[in-house]
Amino acid sequence: MPDHDLTSDLPAPSTGLGSRALRNTILVLTAKVIARLIALVTVLAMIKYLKAASYGGFATVVNYTAIVSVVLDLGFNVLFVREGARHPGDIQRYLRNVMSVRLLMSVVSLGLLAIALGLNGLGNLLVPAFLLMVLTSYSTLLRNTLYAVQRLGFEALAVVLESLVLLGLVLYGVRTGRGLTYFLWAYAAQYAFSCIYFVMVLAVKRLAVIGWRLDLPLVREWFWKGLPFALTFVITILYFKIDQPLVYALRPHYEAGWYAAAYKPFEALLFIPITFLSIVFPVLSVYHRERPTEMLDAVNRFFKALLLIGWPMSVGIFLLAHPLTRALFSPDYANSEYALRILALGIGIAFVNNAFIGALSASDRQSSFTWAAGWSLVANLVANLALIPIFGYLGASAATLLTEIVLGVAGWVLTARHVGRVPVVNLSWRVLVAGLIMGVAVFPLRDMGGVAMAIPIVVGVVVYGAAVLLLRGLTMDEVSWARRALAQAR
Repeated sequence: MPDHDLTSDLPAPSTGLGSRALRNTILVLTAKVIARLIALVTVLAMIKYLKAASYGGFATVVNYTAIVSVVLDLGFNVLFVREGARHPGDIQRYLRNVMSVRLLMSVVSLGLLAIALGLNGLGNLLVPAFLLMVLTSYSTLLRNTLYAVQRLGFEALAVVLESLVLLGLVLYGVRTGRGLTYFLWAYAAQYAFSCIYFVMVLAVKRLAVIGWRLDLPLVREWFWKGLPFALTFVITILYFKIDQPLVYALRPHYEAGWYAAAYKPFEALLFIPITFLSIVFPVLSVYHRERPTEMLDAVNRFFKALLLIGWPMSVGIFLLAHPLTRALFSPDYANSEYALRILALGIGIAFVNNAFIGALSASDRQSSFTWAAGWSLVANLVANLALIPIFGYLGASAATLLTEIVLGVAGWVLTARHVGRVPVVNLSWRVLVAGLIMGVAVFPLRDMGGVAMAIPIVVGVVVYGAAVLLLRGLTMDEVSWARRALAQAR
Protein backbone atom coordinates (compact mmCIF):
# COMPACT_ATOMS: atom_id res chain seq x y z
CA MET A 1 0.00 0.00 0.00
CA PRO A 2 1.48 3.43 -0.89
CA ASP A 3 2.57 5.76 1.86
CA HIS A 4 0.66 8.81 0.70
CA ASP A 5 -2.94 7.72 0.29
CA LEU A 6 -4.04 6.67 3.76
CA THR A 7 -5.09 10.04 5.13
CA SER A 8 -6.54 11.70 2.09
CA ASP A 9 -9.94 11.79 3.77
CA LEU A 10 -8.66 13.83 6.72
CA PRO A 11 -9.99 17.37 7.10
CA ALA A 12 -7.65 20.27 6.55
CA PRO A 13 -5.62 20.86 9.72
CA SER A 14 -7.05 24.31 10.28
CA THR A 15 -10.68 23.23 10.18
CA GLY A 16 -12.30 23.69 13.59
CA LEU A 17 -8.96 23.70 15.39
CA GLY A 18 -10.16 25.35 18.57
CA SER A 19 -13.30 23.28 18.98
CA ARG A 20 -11.58 20.04 18.01
CA ALA A 21 -8.76 20.70 20.48
CA LEU A 22 -11.26 21.38 23.26
CA ARG A 23 -13.23 18.22 22.47
CA ASN A 24 -10.07 16.10 22.34
CA THR A 25 -8.77 17.63 25.56
CA ILE A 26 -11.97 16.73 27.41
CA LEU A 27 -12.04 13.23 25.93
CA VAL A 28 -8.43 12.27 26.59
CA LEU A 29 -8.22 14.08 29.92
CA THR A 30 -11.29 12.21 31.18
CA ALA A 31 -9.79 8.91 30.08
CA LYS A 32 -6.45 9.74 31.70
CA VAL A 33 -8.13 10.70 34.96
CA ILE A 34 -9.72 7.25 35.02
CA ALA A 35 -6.42 5.64 34.06
CA ARG A 36 -4.52 7.57 36.71
CA LEU A 37 -6.96 6.46 39.39
CA ILE A 38 -6.37 2.88 38.31
CA ALA A 39 -2.62 3.54 38.22
CA LEU A 40 -2.82 4.97 41.74
CA VAL A 41 -4.20 1.67 42.99
CA THR A 42 -1.44 -0.13 41.08
CA VAL A 43 1.40 1.97 42.49
CA LEU A 44 0.04 1.91 46.03
CA ALA A 45 -0.21 -1.87 45.87
CA MET A 46 3.45 -2.06 44.85
CA ILE A 47 4.60 0.48 47.44
CA LYS A 48 2.78 -1.29 50.25
CA TYR A 49 4.08 -4.68 49.11
CA LEU A 50 7.71 -3.72 48.49
CA LYS A 51 9.88 -2.28 51.22
CA ALA A 52 11.35 1.19 50.71
CA ALA A 53 14.77 -0.14 49.65
CA SER A 54 13.25 -2.52 47.07
CA TYR A 55 10.93 0.12 45.67
CA GLY A 56 13.87 2.48 45.47
CA GLY A 57 15.66 -0.07 43.29
CA PHE A 58 12.60 -0.50 41.07
CA ALA A 59 12.22 3.26 40.62
CA THR A 60 15.93 3.61 39.85
CA VAL A 61 15.77 1.01 37.08
CA VAL A 62 12.69 2.66 35.53
CA ASN A 63 14.39 6.05 35.63
CA TYR A 64 17.50 4.65 33.95
CA THR A 65 15.35 3.25 31.12
CA ALA A 66 13.86 6.72 30.66
CA ILE A 67 17.28 8.37 30.62
CA VAL A 68 18.78 5.94 28.10
CA SER A 69 15.66 6.12 25.91
CA VAL A 70 16.84 9.53 24.64
CA VAL A 71 19.11 7.55 22.32
CA LEU A 72 16.04 5.95 20.75
CA ASP A 73 14.17 9.22 20.33
CA LEU A 74 16.67 11.51 18.56
CA GLY A 75 14.05 14.26 18.77
CA PHE A 76 11.86 12.45 16.23
CA ASN A 77 8.78 12.11 18.46
CA VAL A 78 8.00 15.82 18.58
CA LEU A 79 9.03 16.29 14.96
CA PHE A 80 6.76 13.42 13.93
CA VAL A 81 3.72 15.02 15.60
CA ARG A 82 4.47 18.47 14.18
CA GLU A 83 5.14 17.36 10.62
CA GLY A 84 2.33 14.81 10.73
CA ALA A 85 -0.11 17.54 11.74
CA ARG A 86 1.08 19.73 8.89
CA HIS A 87 1.27 16.94 6.28
CA PRO A 88 -1.19 14.19 7.27
CA GLY A 89 -0.90 12.51 3.89
CA ASP A 90 2.70 11.54 4.72
CA ILE A 91 1.97 9.99 8.10
CA GLN A 92 2.76 6.42 7.06
CA ARG A 93 6.05 7.35 5.39
CA TYR A 94 7.13 9.31 8.45
CA LEU A 95 6.11 6.52 10.81
CA ARG A 96 7.96 3.78 8.95
CA ASN A 97 11.16 5.78 8.79
CA VAL A 98 11.11 6.65 12.48
CA MET A 99 10.38 3.03 13.39
CA SER A 100 13.37 1.87 11.34
CA VAL A 101 15.73 4.41 12.87
CA ARG A 102 14.50 3.47 16.33
CA LEU A 103 15.23 -0.20 15.69
CA LEU A 104 18.82 0.60 14.73
CA MET A 105 19.35 2.84 17.76
CA SER A 106 18.05 0.17 20.14
CA VAL A 107 21.39 -1.64 19.76
CA VAL A 108 23.25 1.40 21.07
CA SER A 109 20.75 1.88 23.88
CA LEU A 110 21.22 -1.72 25.03
CA GLY A 111 24.91 -1.15 25.67
CA LEU A 112 24.33 2.11 27.52
CA LEU A 113 21.62 0.61 29.71
CA ALA A 114 23.84 -2.36 30.56
CA ILE A 115 26.59 -0.01 31.74
CA ALA A 116 24.22 2.15 33.80
CA LEU A 117 22.58 -0.77 35.57
CA GLY A 118 25.86 -2.63 36.05
CA LEU A 119 27.49 0.31 37.82
CA ASN A 120 24.61 0.37 40.32
CA GLY A 121 24.53 -3.37 40.99
CA LEU A 122 21.31 -3.83 39.02
CA GLY A 123 22.71 -5.70 36.02
CA ASN A 124 20.53 -8.76 36.68
CA LEU A 125 17.53 -6.66 35.63
CA LEU A 126 18.89 -5.75 32.17
CA VAL A 127 16.59 -7.89 30.01
CA PRO A 128 13.22 -6.75 31.38
CA ALA A 129 14.53 -3.17 31.67
CA PHE A 130 15.64 -3.15 28.01
CA LEU A 131 12.32 -4.52 26.77
CA LEU A 132 10.46 -2.02 28.91
CA MET A 133 12.49 0.82 27.38
CA VAL A 134 12.03 -0.28 23.75
CA LEU A 135 8.33 -1.13 24.04
CA THR A 136 7.62 2.17 25.79
CA SER A 137 9.38 4.03 23.00
CA TYR A 138 7.42 2.32 20.22
CA SER A 139 4.14 2.70 22.10
CA THR A 140 4.70 6.45 22.37
CA LEU A 141 5.54 6.72 18.67
CA LEU A 142 2.49 4.76 17.55
CA ARG A 143 0.06 6.70 19.72
CA ASN A 144 1.57 9.98 18.51
CA THR A 145 0.09 9.19 15.09
CA LEU A 146 -3.36 9.73 16.58
CA TYR A 147 -2.28 12.99 18.20
CA ALA A 148 -0.88 14.28 14.92
CA VAL A 149 -4.19 13.80 13.09
CA GLN A 150 -6.36 14.67 16.13
CA ARG A 151 -8.20 11.32 16.21
CA LEU A 152 -8.02 10.55 19.89
CA GLY A 153 -11.04 8.39 20.68
CA PHE A 154 -8.93 5.23 20.45
CA GLU A 155 -6.18 6.87 22.50
CA ALA A 156 -8.70 7.54 25.28
CA LEU A 157 -9.70 3.87 25.28
CA ALA A 158 -6.06 2.76 25.18
CA VAL A 159 -4.97 4.59 28.32
CA VAL A 160 -7.73 2.91 30.32
CA LEU A 161 -7.07 -0.56 28.90
CA GLU A 162 -3.33 -0.24 29.52
CA SER A 163 -3.85 0.70 33.13
CA LEU A 164 -6.22 -2.24 33.65
CA VAL A 165 -3.70 -4.66 32.16
CA LEU A 166 -0.96 -3.41 34.47
CA LEU A 167 -3.26 -3.42 37.50
CA GLY A 168 -4.15 -7.06 36.89
CA LEU A 169 -0.51 -8.08 36.50
CA VAL A 170 0.64 -6.17 39.59
CA LEU A 171 -2.15 -7.48 41.81
CA TYR A 172 -1.33 -11.00 40.64
CA GLY A 173 2.32 -10.42 41.52
CA VAL A 174 1.45 -9.11 44.97
CA ARG A 175 -0.91 -11.97 45.66
CA THR A 176 1.59 -14.62 44.58
CA GLY A 177 4.55 -13.01 46.35
CA ARG A 178 6.63 -12.17 43.28
CA GLY A 179 9.89 -10.27 43.40
CA LEU A 180 11.20 -7.06 41.87
CA THR A 181 12.00 -8.63 38.50
CA TYR A 182 8.40 -9.70 37.99
CA PHE A 183 7.12 -6.13 38.31
CA LEU A 184 9.52 -4.92 35.61
CA TRP A 185 8.20 -7.67 33.32
CA ALA A 186 4.66 -6.56 34.17
CA TYR A 187 5.40 -2.99 33.10
CA ALA A 188 7.00 -4.25 29.88
CA ALA A 189 3.92 -6.40 29.17
CA GLN A 190 1.69 -3.34 29.54
CA TYR A 191 3.52 -1.57 26.72
CA ALA A 192 3.60 -4.69 24.58
CA PHE A 193 -0.19 -4.70 24.80
CA SER A 194 -0.20 -1.00 23.91
CA CYS A 195 1.92 -1.56 20.78
CA ILE A 196 -0.32 -4.35 19.52
CA TYR A 197 -3.41 -2.24 20.15
CA PHE A 198 -2.13 0.79 18.24
CA VAL A 199 -0.85 -1.28 15.33
CA MET A 200 -4.37 -2.66 14.90
CA VAL A 201 -6.06 0.74 15.29
CA LEU A 202 -3.83 2.47 12.75
CA ALA A 203 -4.45 -0.28 10.21
CA VAL A 204 -8.22 -0.46 10.73
CA LYS A 205 -8.63 3.33 10.55
CA ARG A 206 -6.41 3.46 7.46
CA LEU A 207 -4.01 5.89 9.08
CA ALA A 208 -0.90 3.76 8.62
CA VAL A 209 0.17 0.17 8.01
CA ILE A 210 3.24 -0.73 10.02
CA GLY A 211 6.35 -1.47 8.03
CA TRP A 212 10.03 -0.63 7.69
CA ARG A 213 11.48 2.02 5.45
CA LEU A 214 14.65 4.08 5.47
CA ASP A 215 14.65 7.18 3.28
CA LEU A 216 18.12 8.52 3.93
CA PRO A 217 17.38 12.06 2.65
CA LEU A 218 14.38 12.30 4.99
CA VAL A 219 16.32 10.83 7.92
CA ARG A 220 19.19 13.28 7.38
CA GLU A 221 16.79 16.20 7.14
CA TRP A 222 14.94 15.12 10.27
CA PHE A 223 18.15 14.46 12.16
CA TRP A 224 19.21 18.10 11.86
CA LYS A 225 15.68 19.41 12.40
CA GLY A 226 15.19 17.14 15.35
CA LEU A 227 18.56 17.78 16.97
CA PRO A 228 17.26 20.69 19.11
CA PHE A 229 14.28 18.52 20.14
CA ALA A 230 16.68 15.67 20.95
CA LEU A 231 18.90 17.92 23.05
CA THR A 232 15.85 19.28 24.85
CA PHE A 233 14.61 15.74 25.45
CA VAL A 234 18.00 14.70 26.83
CA ILE A 235 18.11 17.70 29.11
CA THR A 236 14.49 17.33 30.21
CA ILE A 237 14.82 13.63 30.96
CA LEU A 238 18.01 14.19 32.91
CA TYR A 239 16.62 16.91 35.14
CA PHE A 240 13.42 14.95 35.71
CA LYS A 241 15.04 11.54 36.23
CA ILE A 242 18.64 11.89 37.38
CA ASP A 243 17.76 12.72 40.99
CA GLN A 244 16.40 9.24 41.72
CA PRO A 245 19.59 7.40 40.64
CA LEU A 246 21.69 9.97 42.51
CA VAL A 247 19.77 9.39 45.74
CA TYR A 248 20.11 5.63 45.22
CA ALA A 249 23.85 5.95 44.63
CA LEU A 250 24.74 8.54 47.31
CA ARG A 251 22.36 7.73 50.17
CA PRO A 252 20.90 4.61 51.83
CA HIS A 253 18.59 2.81 49.42
CA TYR A 254 15.53 3.29 51.64
CA GLU A 255 15.86 7.06 51.11
CA ALA A 256 15.52 6.41 47.39
CA GLY A 257 12.28 4.63 48.22
CA TRP A 258 11.01 7.53 50.34
CA TYR A 259 11.79 9.99 47.58
CA ALA A 260 10.28 7.79 44.86
CA ALA A 261 7.05 7.44 46.84
CA ALA A 262 6.77 11.21 47.41
CA TYR A 263 7.63 11.91 43.78
CA LYS A 264 4.82 9.67 42.50
CA PRO A 265 1.95 12.11 43.24
CA PHE A 266 4.01 14.99 41.75
CA GLU A 267 4.85 12.97 38.65
CA ALA A 268 1.35 11.55 38.29
CA LEU A 269 -0.30 14.97 38.29
CA LEU A 270 1.94 16.12 35.45
CA PHE A 271 -0.13 13.99 33.10
CA ILE A 272 -2.65 16.85 33.10
CA PRO A 273 -0.45 19.55 31.54
CA ILE A 274 1.30 16.97 29.37
CA THR A 275 -2.09 15.83 28.05
CA PHE A 276 -3.07 19.43 27.36
CA LEU A 277 0.25 20.05 25.63
CA SER A 278 0.12 16.93 23.46
CA ILE A 279 -3.31 17.97 22.19
CA VAL A 280 -2.73 21.71 21.90
CA PHE A 281 0.75 21.38 20.34
CA PRO A 282 -0.46 20.37 16.84
CA VAL A 283 -3.01 23.20 16.95
CA LEU A 284 -0.35 25.76 17.92
CA SER A 285 1.88 24.40 15.15
CA VAL A 286 -0.80 25.11 12.55
CA TYR A 287 -1.62 28.52 14.11
CA HIS A 288 2.02 29.49 13.72
CA ARG A 289 1.85 28.77 9.98
CA GLU A 290 -1.74 29.73 9.13
CA ARG A 291 -3.01 32.07 11.88
CA PRO A 292 0.04 33.79 13.37
CA THR A 293 -2.00 36.70 14.75
CA GLU A 294 -3.91 34.26 17.00
CA MET A 295 -0.82 32.45 18.28
CA LEU A 296 -0.10 34.60 21.35
CA ASP A 297 -3.75 34.67 22.40
CA ALA A 298 -3.84 30.87 22.27
CA VAL A 299 -0.65 30.66 24.36
CA ASN A 300 -2.10 33.06 26.95
CA ARG A 301 -5.28 30.98 27.26
CA PHE A 302 -3.17 27.84 27.55
CA PHE A 303 -1.03 29.40 30.31
CA LYS A 304 -4.05 30.52 32.32
CA ALA A 305 -5.85 27.20 31.99
CA LEU A 306 -2.78 25.38 33.31
CA LEU A 307 -2.43 27.81 36.23
CA LEU A 308 -6.11 27.53 37.15
CA ILE A 309 -5.68 23.77 37.51
CA GLY A 310 -2.14 23.50 38.88
CA TRP A 311 -2.03 26.18 41.57
CA PRO A 312 -4.82 24.83 43.82
CA MET A 313 -3.16 21.42 43.61
CA SER A 314 0.07 22.93 44.94
CA VAL A 315 -1.70 24.57 47.87
CA GLY A 316 -3.91 21.58 48.66
CA ILE A 317 -1.17 18.94 48.60
CA PHE A 318 1.18 21.13 50.64
CA LEU A 319 -1.44 21.48 53.39
CA LEU A 320 -2.70 17.89 53.27
CA ALA A 321 0.67 16.14 52.90
CA HIS A 322 0.41 14.48 56.33
CA PRO A 323 -2.97 12.74 55.91
CA LEU A 324 -2.18 11.98 52.26
CA THR A 325 1.04 10.19 53.21
CA ARG A 326 -0.70 8.19 55.91
CA ALA A 327 -3.51 7.23 53.53
CA LEU A 328 -1.41 6.39 50.50
CA PHE A 329 1.71 4.72 51.89
CA SER A 330 2.65 2.15 54.50
CA PRO A 331 4.40 3.23 57.74
CA ASP A 332 7.74 2.36 56.09
CA TYR A 333 7.28 5.52 53.97
CA ALA A 334 6.23 7.97 56.72
CA ASN A 335 9.21 10.22 55.98
CA SER A 336 7.93 10.77 52.44
CA GLU A 337 5.62 13.45 53.87
CA TYR A 338 8.37 16.04 54.09
CA ALA A 339 9.50 15.51 50.51
CA LEU A 340 5.89 15.68 49.34
CA ARG A 341 5.45 19.14 50.87
CA ILE A 342 8.50 20.48 49.05
CA LEU A 343 7.49 18.91 45.73
CA ALA A 344 3.95 20.26 46.07
CA LEU A 345 5.28 23.80 45.76
CA GLY A 346 6.55 22.99 42.28
CA ILE A 347 3.34 21.55 40.84
CA GLY A 348 1.80 24.84 39.74
CA ILE A 349 5.09 26.00 38.24
CA ALA A 350 5.54 22.72 36.38
CA PHE A 351 2.02 23.07 34.97
CA VAL A 352 2.48 26.54 33.45
CA ASN A 353 5.94 25.74 32.10
CA ASN A 354 4.21 23.59 29.50
CA ALA A 355 2.72 26.72 27.94
CA PHE A 356 6.22 28.01 27.16
CA ILE A 357 7.33 24.58 25.92
CA GLY A 358 4.38 24.46 23.52
CA ALA A 359 4.80 28.04 22.32
CA LEU A 360 8.49 27.72 21.45
CA SER A 361 8.32 24.23 19.94
CA ALA A 362 5.24 24.96 17.82
CA SER A 363 6.79 28.17 16.46
CA ASP A 364 9.91 26.35 15.21
CA ARG A 365 11.97 27.82 18.04
CA GLN A 366 12.86 24.46 19.55
CA SER A 367 16.54 25.39 19.69
CA SER A 368 15.67 28.33 21.93
CA PHE A 369 13.87 26.12 24.39
CA THR A 370 16.89 23.82 24.36
CA TRP A 371 18.81 26.68 25.96
CA ALA A 372 16.11 27.09 28.61
CA ALA A 373 16.15 23.39 29.36
CA GLY A 374 19.94 23.47 29.43
CA TRP A 375 20.05 26.12 32.13
CA SER A 376 17.50 24.10 34.08
CA LEU A 377 19.67 21.00 33.84
CA VAL A 378 22.69 22.92 35.10
CA ALA A 379 20.67 24.20 38.04
CA ASN A 380 19.34 20.71 38.71
CA LEU A 381 22.71 18.96 38.64
CA VAL A 382 24.41 21.60 40.78
CA ALA A 383 21.56 21.59 43.30
CA ASN A 384 21.35 17.78 43.45
CA LEU A 385 25.09 17.27 43.84
CA ALA A 386 25.24 19.99 46.51
CA LEU A 387 22.12 19.01 48.46
CA ILE A 388 21.73 15.22 48.21
CA PRO A 389 24.99 14.31 50.04
CA ILE A 390 23.96 16.58 52.93
CA PHE A 391 20.16 16.51 53.01
CA GLY A 392 19.46 13.29 51.14
CA TYR A 393 16.01 12.84 49.63
CA LEU A 394 14.88 16.25 50.95
CA GLY A 395 17.74 17.86 49.05
CA ALA A 396 16.56 16.10 45.88
CA SER A 397 13.07 17.50 46.46
CA ALA A 398 14.40 21.04 46.84
CA ALA A 399 16.49 20.63 43.69
CA THR A 400 13.37 19.65 41.73
CA LEU A 401 11.56 22.79 42.91
CA LEU A 402 14.53 24.99 41.99
CA THR A 403 14.69 23.40 38.54
CA GLU A 404 11.06 24.23 37.77
CA ILE A 405 11.61 27.86 38.77
CA VAL A 406 14.66 28.21 36.53
CA LEU A 407 12.86 26.55 33.62
CA GLY A 408 9.85 28.84 34.02
CA VAL A 409 11.90 32.03 34.03
CA ALA A 410 13.97 30.98 31.01
CA GLY A 411 10.89 29.77 29.12
CA TRP A 412 9.04 33.04 29.72
CA VAL A 413 11.98 35.15 28.54
CA LEU A 414 12.40 33.15 25.33
CA THR A 415 8.67 33.09 24.61
CA ALA A 416 8.56 36.87 24.98
CA ARG A 417 11.45 37.19 22.54
CA HIS A 418 10.19 34.85 19.81
CA VAL A 419 6.38 34.59 20.16
CA GLY A 420 5.20 37.45 22.34
CA ARG A 421 5.13 38.52 25.97
CA VAL A 422 2.86 36.40 28.13
CA PRO A 423 1.43 38.83 30.74
CA VAL A 424 2.15 36.53 33.67
CA VAL A 425 1.23 38.99 36.43
CA ASN A 426 -2.08 40.05 34.89
CA LEU A 427 -3.03 36.47 34.08
CA SER A 428 -1.94 35.05 37.43
CA TRP A 429 -2.53 37.32 40.42
CA ARG A 430 -6.26 36.68 40.79
CA VAL A 431 -5.75 32.93 40.50
CA LEU A 432 -2.91 33.00 43.04
CA VAL A 433 -4.98 34.98 45.56
CA ALA A 434 -7.91 32.58 45.07
CA GLY A 435 -5.59 29.67 45.87
CA LEU A 436 -4.33 31.37 49.04
CA ILE A 437 -7.92 31.99 50.16
CA MET A 438 -8.56 28.31 49.60
CA GLY A 439 -5.49 27.54 51.73
CA VAL A 440 -6.81 29.65 54.61
CA ALA A 441 -10.10 27.73 54.50
CA VAL A 442 -8.39 24.32 54.39
CA PHE A 443 -5.70 25.03 57.02
CA PRO A 444 -7.89 24.28 60.10
CA LEU A 445 -8.90 20.97 58.47
CA ARG A 446 -5.41 19.91 57.41
CA ASP A 447 -5.05 16.96 59.81
CA MET A 448 -8.27 15.19 58.87
CA GLY A 449 -7.41 11.70 57.66
CA GLY A 450 -9.14 8.63 56.34
CA VAL A 451 -12.60 9.15 54.92
CA ALA A 452 -12.77 12.54 56.64
CA MET A 453 -10.02 13.80 54.32
CA ALA A 454 -12.78 14.32 51.75
CA ILE A 455 -14.01 17.25 53.87
CA PRO A 456 -10.99 19.58 53.37
CA ILE A 457 -10.83 18.55 49.71
CA VAL A 458 -14.49 19.44 49.09
CA VAL A 459 -14.16 22.65 51.10
CA GLY A 460 -11.08 23.59 49.11
CA VAL A 461 -12.76 22.99 45.75
CA VAL A 462 -15.84 25.02 46.70
CA VAL A 463 -13.88 27.92 48.22
CA TYR A 464 -11.41 28.03 45.34
CA GLY A 465 -14.16 27.99 42.72
CA ALA A 466 -16.04 30.79 44.47
CA ALA A 467 -12.87 32.86 44.98
CA VAL A 468 -11.89 32.51 41.32
CA LEU A 469 -15.31 33.74 40.19
CA LEU A 470 -15.50 36.59 42.73
CA LEU A 471 -11.99 37.79 41.90
CA ARG A 472 -12.71 37.37 38.19
CA GLY A 473 -9.85 34.93 37.87
CA LEU A 474 -12.05 33.37 35.20
CA THR A 475 -13.93 36.02 33.26
CA MET A 476 -17.32 35.69 31.63
CA ASP A 477 -15.66 36.34 28.28
CA GLU A 478 -13.45 33.29 28.82
CA VAL A 479 -16.42 31.20 29.96
CA SER A 480 -18.40 32.30 26.88
CA TRP A 481 -15.46 31.45 24.62
CA ALA A 482 -15.24 27.96 26.13
CA ARG A 483 -18.99 27.45 25.73
CA ARG A 484 -18.91 28.53 22.09
CA ALA A 485 -16.02 26.22 21.37
CA LEU A 486 -17.74 23.34 23.16
CA ALA A 487 -20.97 23.96 21.24
CA GLN A 488 -19.01 23.88 17.96
CA ALA A 489 -17.28 20.67 19.05
CA ARG A 490 -20.63 18.95 19.35
